[in-house]
Amino acid sequence: MRLVFMGTPDFAVPALAALHEAGHDIAAVFTQPPRPAGRGRKPRPSPVARKAGELGLPVFTPTSLRDEETIRLLRDLRPEAAVVAAYGLILPGAVLEIPPGGCLNIHASLLPRWRGAAPIHRAIMAGDAESGISIMQMEEGLDTGPVLLAEAVPIGPEETTGELHDRLAALGSRLIVDALARIDDLEPMPQDDSRATYAPKVSKAEARVDWMRPAREIDRQIRGLSPFPGAWSEIGGERVKLLGSRLAEGDGVPGEVLEAGPALKVAAGEGAVEITRLQRAGRAAMRAEEFLRGFPVKAGDRLG
Repeated sequence: MRLVFMGTPDFAVPALAALHEAGHDIAAVFTQPPRPAGRGRKPRPSPVARKAGELGLPVFTPTSLRDEETIRLLRDLRPEAAVVAAYGLILPGAVLEIPPGGCLNIHASLLPRWRGAAPIHRAIMAGDAESGISIMQMEEGLDTGPVLLAEAVPIGPEETTGELHDRLAALGSRLIVDALARIDDLEPMPQDDSRATYAPKVSKAEARVDWMRPAREIDRQIRGLSPFPGAWSEIGGERVKLLGSRLAEGDGVPGEVLEAGPALKVAAGEGAVEITRLQRAGRAAMRAEEFLRGFPVKAGDRLG
């Protein structure tokens, strides 16, 4: 099929590569403009823009899809369908109606659960047993369109957002190729709006760990915010990111270090959490055993 691809972050890269490998005619790739990144804050093309460059595909970076020039460009490209994956811009009705085969979205949840910007983070933070990919026909509503294809995957008891993200990106790339191959035979299934939940963008204000909360909630927070923005706590007066965890046995004053070698076990409001991966400012992330060798933490200390 002749396609337009719209995506921006790492999540969308496997889908773009898979569509290209499957032999689809990708007329153009739309992605968000370069953003300042790194220590020098120099503008850096998106992961999708870099992959499109490797594949020799034309790239467009409009700041909006509502202006007449961009809409005219999309019409002139004459796509049979558009594939959208974490693009980050709203597709207005004038764009949605251009491809005769519609605009298909690769969404990282089992819709109607977790419509919105951060479905992977929210699934882990809520303690969901499973997540998945939905291939959805886009409408003007927020992830409200009928679902063409979906596949579930279990969420591991110690899985982080970063790990689940990579699994779902790979699954999404496979499902979108499958969906396009069977597009005429797939029956769109309307979503049950009464079962919808929403996944708002994660804010840094959610990142500080409150050790008064139950261990199960803290564990989900740590894993759900890893690697970004990263849950954090003060250890020895220094802000440290907590990037991996598991539930542990033990009781104590909330925030009290119960063990400090080789494991780092901390008491919560109910139960305890073992921190498995940490990162100091300006340093690489490391396993708890490595962290404890270079950071003075002992049983009885308090995290805040």
